[in-house]
Amino acid sequence: MKWTARLAVLGPLRPARQRALGGAAQGLMSAAAALIAYLPAKPLGLQEGFWGSITAIAVVQGGLSATQASARDQVIGAAVGGLFGAAVVSTIGPGLAGYVLAIVLCMSTCWLLNVSSAARLSGSTVTIIDLVPHHSTVAWMMLSRFSEVGWGVTVGLGTVWLVNKVKELHEGKAQEAPEPPETPEPKPPEPPEPPAPTEII
Repeated sequence: MKWTARLAVLGPLRPARQRALGGAAQGLMSAAAALIAYLPAKPLGLQEGFWGSITAIAVVQGGLSATQASARDQVIGAAVGGLFGAAVVSTIGPGLAGYVLAIVLCMSTCWLLNVSSAARLSGSTVTIIDLVPHHSTVAWMMLSRFSEVGWGVTVGLGTVWLVNKVKELHEGKAQEAPEPPETPEPKPPEPPEPPAPTEII
């Protein structure tokens, strides 16, 4: 059973205070990553900075390994979906038939690459490229989308890594704290030695 399934099963069994603290920690990490991803978007040349924020929120998980897996899916999904979405629009032209074809092709490619978890994300990228109105070229739309996802993934990974590093340092200091000296237990008094036997002459 995956850790997400175990968490879903054990979630209702955890105390309410623990669930509230876990949700608050996840919310703070996600909000920090979303804000960091959004603020420098325009200086970096990204016109739609909210995609970086959306990606950062989707990437951020409680553990670093889960965040890395989510980041991998985001990058592969954006790359595969962007390529097929742009290729179909450039060759067939905009339209629902080309849109459906691009979704089938990108999801099949993800499954062939053994990253089926990225298939839905690739379909979402195709939808953004093929259906969302834009004033630039299709190639620029694809590059922009991939850049925004890459920036959001970088921020999400960096945020989780930093939080986990601070947590490890805090736990390490707690373990290194000197323990109070143990007070020696009082020894029971030794019984008196029996008197030496007297010699009878």
